[in-house]
Amino acid sequence: MDAFSSFFGAQSASRNNWSYDSLKNLRQISPVVQTHLKQVYLSLCCALIASAAGAYLHILWNIGGFLTTLGCLGSIVWLLSTPPYQEQQKRVGLLMAAALFEGASIGPLIELAIRIDPSVLVSAFVGCALAFGCFSMAAMLARRREYLYLGGLLSSGLSILFWLQFASSVFGGSAAFFKFELYFGLLVFVGYIVVDTQDIIERAHFGDLDYVKHALTLFTDFAAVFVRILIIMLKNSEENERRKKKRRN
Repeated sequence: MDAFSSFFGAQSASRNNWSYDSLKNLRQISPVVQTHLKQVYLSLCCALIASAAGAYLHILWNIGGFLTTLGCLGSIVWLLSTPPYQEQQKRVGLLMAAALFEGASIGPLIELAIRIDPSVLVSAFVGCALAFGCFSMAAMLARRREYLYLGGLLSSGLSILFWLQFASSVFGGSAAFFKFELYFGLLVFVGYIVVDTQDIIERAHFGDLDYVKHALTLFTDFAAVFVRILIIMLKNSEENERRKKKRRN
């Protein structure tokens, strides 16, 4: 947690230094890398549309579940095992398939949000998009490799999150434990947005222009952040409804 505190402290301290000179840092990104980033974010937008289509298909036909999760994992493994720069249309299709299955897999959560309060779903997506855009821009405006050192800390945090989920599934967990796990996971994946963005830029500088793989990385970050924000907002909405009912009674 100290690492995250220092990270966000550095972010707030650097806001005062952001000026026109800070925006010049974008000039460090070569035209080739800028074109690559455009391809990455265009592919990310298409993947998000495919994911929304998957969630809609779940609402229509109730297809989301264990099989769609396996389909998502299988599509990702297939994509990563396909050599880059070969059969790009096939790899893009696999990315869209993975996004479609991912959307169907989180379809039950989205359907629950629609039943409780549709505005929560819209607010969660907008909030996630704003957070993703702000942290991605922060990574682009920062000096090269400035935040890459956080990768090791975030990997440790991801490992801790995995073991927390494993312990809660085996031994059970309280509401406070689940809440901590939820917010801790949100911090971890928000940090990954910054690290992965800088890592993509750095790899592109060294000739790795696999935009499909990089779009998949950012898509998984976006999906992880969105799910956690949506769950947090749903829980807050339920708590507010309970308080209103108590006041009426």
